Amino acid sequence: MVTEYVATDERSGARFPLLLTTGRILSHYNVGAQTRRTANVAWHPEDLLEIHPHDAEQRGVRDGDWVRIDSRAGSTTLRAEITDRVAPGVVYTTFHHPTTQANVVTTDFSDWATNCPEFKVTAVQVARSNGPSQWQEEYDAFARNSRRIAVEAAE
Repeated sequence: MVTEYVATDERSGARFPLLLTTGRILSHYNVGAQTRRTANVAWHPEDLLEIHPHDAEQRGVRDGDWVRIDSRAGSTTLRAEITDRVAPGVVYTTFHHPTTQANVVTTDFSDWATNCPEFKVTAVQVARSNGPSQWQEEYDAFARNSRRIAVEAAE
């Protein structure tokens, strides 16, 4: 059924000048729930924020730096990858690794016809960071502890 195009309400501006889009990569199926348990993790060990060299330079970000992504919905941190695969004004990340929680920064907007979440257009700001946020460190510790318990119970 053909539906009418309705533009997003999300807008970039002075506070959130970049547009974040999220997606998947070939080595991880969907969110990586199965493939992170395989050798595929060697191909994609962590989610990275792809940022154009111009945008990185404006923010003092170098390749591999920890960066914080802030949006109207939330924030998270991950490492930067400077690349010209993204256009100036656009940043991109995958969402295969739960520690990143990339979707905490995306909006609650969804398509009116299908109700699919709008993970492709979120206005954000990017700034250098000292490392993972407190909630990311707590999540990582919880996940490691959960795996330890499962291994001990299996033995």
